[in-house]
Amino acid sequence: MVLFCLVASHRSVDLNTVARLSTGALGVAEEAVSEGALNGAVTLSTCNRLELYGELKTDQHGDPAGQVARAQQEIVERIAQRAGLDERFVLETMDAFTGVEVPQHLFTVVSGLESAVVGEREITGQVRRALNQAQQSGTVSGHLVQLFESAARTAREVGSRTELGERGRSIVSVALDLADDITARLWPERRALVFGTGAYAGATMAALRDRGCADIEVYSGSGRAEQFTDQRGGSPVSDAELPAALRRADVIIGCSGGSSPMSASSFPGGPRTVVDLALTRDFDPAIADLPHVELITLESVRVAAPDETGESVAAASDIVNQAAQKFEAAQNARAMDDAIVALRKHTMAVLDAEMEKVRSHHGCTGAEDQIEMALRRMVRSLLHTPTVRAKQLASQGRADEYITGLEALYGIEVGAPAHRESQQNPPADQSPSTTAQNRAVG
Repeated sequence: MVLFCLVASHRSVDLNTVARLSTGALGVAEEAVSEGALNGAVTLSTCNRLELYGELKTDQHGDPAGQVARAQQEIVERIAQRAGLDERFVLETMDAFTGVEVPQHLFTVVSGLESAVVGEREITGQVRRALNQAQQSGTVSGHLVQLFESAARTAREVGSRTELGERGRSIVSVALDLADDITARLWPERRALVFGTGAYAGATMAALRDRGCADIEVYSGSGRAEQFTDQRGGSPVSDAELPAALRRADVIIGCSGGSSPMSASSFPGGPRTVVDLALTRDFDPAIADLPHVELITLESVRVAAPDETGESVAAASDIVNQAAQKFEAAQNARAMDDAIVALRKHTMAVLDAEMEKVRSHHGCTGAEDQIEMALRRMVRSLLHTPTVRAKQLASQGRADEYITGLEALYGIEVGAPAHRESQQNPPADQSPSTTAQNRAVG
C-alpha cells in the first residue's frame, strides 16, 4: 500500500489559484483510477483548499518512490492543462505528502488545525462528504476508507477532549460577524438573500436563523432553490424575481460558486452588504467600488478570524500526532500479513514434503498419523514466536527488517512495505531535504 496526497491551500497560495486548481481537478481522480494508475482516489475541495488523496497501484518489482513521482506528475499535468495554468507553476504550488505524512496531514486538516478559522467544525463534514462522493463514484479504495474513517474518529476525539472550536467559530460565523458590524439595523430586522443550495448555503441559513434573521430568500442558478427551501425554510427566488430580491436585501451572501460572477452593473443602488463565500466568486470584486456597498470576501474572513488559545491547539495537535502514529502502526501490522502467510506456507510445505517421504517409506499407518500430528504441533509452536515478533516489529515501523530476515534465512521473497520504501528512497532527482519539505515532485 502506498498512499500520497497533493495539496494546495490558503496557507501557501491565493484563493483564486485554489479555485482554478479545483476546477482543473474535476474528473482527474476518476480518470486516474479508471485508467489503472491508482487503486483509489479521493478529492477534497473546499473554499480554502484542494487536496487529492491517492493509493498507488504499485509494481512489486518497481521502485515505489519512482512510481509515486510518476503518478503525481501525471495528476499535476492534467490539473494544469484543465486549469489553464503552467505545469511548473502547479508543481511548485502543490505540496506533496507520502507515507506517514498523509494521515498526519489529513488528521490535522479534519481537526480544523489548518483552517482559515482555526478549530472550525465545517471541515469535518466536508471531509466526510469527500469520502461519500468518492464511494458513490467508485474511486475509493479500502485503504483510503480506513484513512478517512480514522480521520473522522480523530476529529471527534479532538472535539470531545479539547476546547478547540467549542465557541462555534466557522467561516460563515466570522463572515456574518463582520457583516453585523457594517450593516444597518439588527438581524431580526434585516432581509438576507443567499446564493446557492449546497453545504455552505445550508450552514449560512442555520447561522442566519441563530442570529434571529427570519426574512431569508434563496436563489439558485441551477434551479434548485425551491427544493432547498422546502427542506430548510426560506423563500425561493426565480431568475425573473432576482432583480427585485437584490433590491430588497440588506445582506447578500454568495455560496454557490457559479460559472461566472455577477457583474457590478447588475447590482441595484442603495446600501447593502455583500458576503462572497464562494471559492470561484459569486460576485465581481468591482461591486466594492459601488456607492454604499460593502464587500466581505474569504480573504477578509481569514484576516479577521480570531486566534484559538495555544493550549487548545497544543492539545489537539497531540491527539492528531498520536492518531497518526496509531494509524501507521496498524497499517504496518497489516502489511506484515503477507510475510506471515509466506512463512507459514514455506514451513508447511517443508512439513508436507517430509510427511510424503514418511508415507512412501512406511505407508499409511497409525504411527504415521501420530508423527504428522506431532510435527504439526511442533511447527505451530515454532511459528508462534516469529508471528508475534512480526507484529511487534510492524508496530515499531521495522517491518522491512523482518522481511529482509525472511529473505536472508529462507529465501522467501516478500514485497517490502511500499509506503515505507517511498519515504526511505526518494527519487534520484530529488534530494532527501527536498522530500522533507513536502514540495511536489518535479
